[in-house]
Amino acid sequence: MGAYGADLWALTVKFSKKAEKAYNKLPNEVRRRIDVKLDYLSLTPRGSDTKKLQGYSSAYRTRVGTYRIVFEIEDDELIVWILDVGHRGRIYS
Repeated sequence: MGAYGADLWALTVKFSKKAEKAYNKLPNEVRRRIDVKLDYLSLTPRGSDTKKLQGYSSAYRTRVGTYRIVFEIEDDELIVWILDVGHRGRIYS
């Protein structure tokens, strides 16, 4: 049981090839901050700082400073798919 009397189910975080390539190009400090956010996403993928992207049926984004993580949630498979990671100027262009 979790701290509040409920079982905690962590979702598996998986990267698309595009997201993995973008992630590997980021500076180490940024990757460390993104890793912390990915741990959080595995537990609460629809947290308060997560926004559904307009124009997409199932894509969300979350912020890490000036960087963005774009992802989809597969509830039935318990997977968070990371679709893209990068600076907000590149992500939204």
